[in-house]
Formats: sequence, C-alpha cells, structure tokens
Amino acid sequence: MFRFLRRRDAEAPGNAETAEVDVHAQAAERFWQRWDDLLPEIASALGDSVPQRIESLVADALAQVHPNLTFAIEHGEKAVYALVVSGQADPELRPYTDAWMAAAPPVDTLWEYHDSVPPVPDPTEVTVNLRGEKYPLADVRVVAQVDEAEGLVDVAVYHPGFSGLEENARRALTFLPLDATLGERLAADRLGRVETAELEPEGAIGLLELRELVRELDRTVTAPPES
Repeated sequence: MFRFLRRRDAEAPGNAETAEVDVHAQAAERFWQRWDDLLPEIASALGDSVPQRIESLVADALAQVHPNLTFAIEHGEKAVYALVVSGQADPELRPYTDAWMAAAPPVDTLWEYHDSVPPVPDPTEVTVNLRGEKYPLADVRVVAQVDEAEGLVDVAVYHPGFSGLEENARRALTFLPLDATLGERLAADRLGRVETAELEPEGAIGLLELRELVRELDRTVTAPPES
C-alpha cells in the first residue's frame, strides 16, 4: 500500500509527504491499539518475572510499524517500566519512530516511552563486561572537537583497557560509553567522526563533561532563530 500511495502521489504533486506521514501515523495507531489490548498480559508476565512470555507478542505488534525496529522493556526513569523502541540510528527509520512516539499514550506511574535508547543517569557508575573482563566507564577519557558550523562533535575515545583488547572489542568499548552518555538519538545527531585513541590524549575530558558539551551544542543548533 505504501508504494501505491507513492506512485499515485507522483501524479499529484504536493501530496507525497502528507501521504507518507499518514501511513506512519496509521501504523503507529495500530501498534498502540494492540499495546492497549496486550497490557493485561504484559503486566502478568512482568509480575511473574517472565518477560519472555510476551516478547513475541510485542515484537509482532511493532513489526507492523516497521520490521527493522527493535524494542526493550526496561526499568523506567520516572515510571516503573519503560518501553524503548529503537531504529538503531538508521535515519530511514526516524519517521516511523517519530510517528510511534507522537501517538504514544501519556506517561503514567507504571509506563514511560522512549523512541530511542536513552542515556544512563550517570555513565561513570557503569561497568561494562566485555570478553570476560570488567571495564569501568569512569576510566574513559575523551578528546572532543566541536564543529559549530556543522553542528557536530568529533571525538577520540580512550580507555586504559584498550591495550588488552582485539579490534572488534576495542571498537565496542569505544562506542558503548558514547551511547550510554548521550543516548542513541543525541549521539546519532551530534557526533561526527569517532576514533579510538590508543594513548590518553592531552586535554581529555570525562563522560559527564562530554555530555554537557554535546547537549549545549544541541541546544544551540536546535534553538529557534531570534526574531
């Protein structure tokens, strides 16, 4: 149906964008209707500490929005639970997650909703288990170079544990702290070049300082122009 609407709109200029938005919104509405139907079963599964009992049901509902979206049910920041849907930083999936979030019900004491993986409250308190070893993110140091014209921050990430890791694991330990610090969406929007530093660079900062720097840039970039 989506391709049919695009073909028809090619003959009627000006309607393509509206049609695509409608398709996304309709899919999102169907998900939330299904979610409402599933809530008693979800509550029962979570109460019994067996979330796997309802994983396939939620996955099937979410696939109706887009088959490449992923989800997780986690502890919420303000509510008891959080439903987190992610497009894994794929810009082509952003319209689907935007529509999903726009149609979400109001947050209450039991559920909150996120359209990307949120940052952890304090990444310096997180320890990553990788290849059987533990790597405290408090040890991460970052050099950040801000490109205000592009609205991006280039970073070089250092951890003293890099020296004992092979390339893929070192790459994972490069990106995990950034996602934990900034969250999936802010990292995708505001990080430019990401490099792994084998030696601790001069002028490096910690993860909390990086978070504030990137958030300040994001506020500057997204602020409405002064009239």
